[in-house]
Amino acid sequence: MRIAYLDCFAGVSGDLLLGAIIDAGVSLDQLRTELSKLSLPGWSIDAERVTKQGIAGTQVRVTTEESAAHRNLADIVALLVRSQLDQAVRDRAADVFRRLAEAEAKAHGAPVEEVHFHEVGAVDAIVDVVGTVVGLRLLGIEHLTCSPIPTGTGFVDCAHGRLPVPAPGTAELLRGLPTYGGGIEAELTTPTGAALVSTLCDEFSALPLMTMRSVGYGAGTYDLPIPNLLRLFIGEPAAPLITEQLSIIETNIDDLNPELYEPLLERLLAAGALDVFLTPIVMKKNRPGTLVTVLCERPRVNDLTAIILAETTTFGLRISEVERRCLEREWIEVDTQFGRARAKLGQLAGRVITIAPEYEGCRKLADEHRVPVRQVYGAVQAAAREKLG
Repeated sequence: MRIAYLDCFAGVSGDLLLGAIIDAGVSLDQLRTELSKLSLPGWSIDAERVTKQGIAGTQVRVTTEESAAHRNLADIVALLVRSQLDQAVRDRAADVFRRLAEAEAKAHGAPVEEVHFHEVGAVDAIVDVVGTVVGLRLLGIEHLTCSPIPTGTGFVDCAHGRLPVPAPGTAELLRGLPTYGGGIEAELTTPTGAALVSTLCDEFSALPLMTMRSVGYGAGTYDLPIPNLLRLFIGEPAAPLITEQLSIIETNIDDLNPELYEPLLERLLAAGALDVFLTPIVMKKNRPGTLVTVLCERPRVNDLTAIILAETTTFGLRISEVERRCLEREWIEVDTQFGRARAKLGQLAGRVITIAPEYEGCRKLADEHRVPVRQVYGAVQAAAREKLG
């Protein structure tokens, strides 16, 4: 499965996306061939390598003979239907323009069918949208993730007049998505860019766990305090860490006989607690106390809570939900000069990165041979490495 990540640190627009797609490996000639299926006359597309604050990227320029355009959604859908593009491309591009029309209609208080695209109805914007959809398909992207999106600040001049950044249509398109201003006085994210990512991206998050194969940079025309680039990472998903939803039970105690903590911990572990630990703390009136923390699976909360209340002097507990991420684990047995022992393997993406000998088994062998436990530990780890090759 091929996945991609859009790093929109300087915003997103149609030309930035196209530039990043070409920079990531799509041939400009191949893109021209696909876009020619639009049967839309009067345009050309070119690309050149430029640098933005020392970082090289690809800048795309779409040149048109058209001076003004006032197409509506029906006009653009009809254009797509008449084209020779693959059905999947036509449908996806139509989704982008449909989402854009709905956003503009809501922002300006007009019915969708009466919304006339101005800048985004022009030939260059149509080429940007269709070219992005085509380019992602040519790259073989099956899952697209996007970073949080900076909008920029200030004002922008457009067909509707002088509008605040983000423009009302852009703001509507970004509703429900992670966004931030970015502190730069410019329109970093355009309506076309917002329509594309809000329609085509499967999720919005930080860079996912992936094996990276290529990186493309799309360059814009602005000179900004930061590189005016859009970065596109392409690769395959790496094996994720195991994710578990667990509970934490906690209580502060300052009046329990210290001898009673040992049976408390033993009972909690025997009842299914995944981990139990004690932390020295200072409580009210400067009294020394102990924080009892229990990590457990959620179905065991009630049983473990009952044990704590019965075995300690506390009057109440705190329960919170947490997420635990851990390595994939596997037990193996190995032969050493001290005898047979077990070791736990920690694996990430199919590779063993941790070997943990079982303590009780190592201690037993150490007692039998009257050697330090760490000597047995070392022998078990060496045997495990040899067995794993």
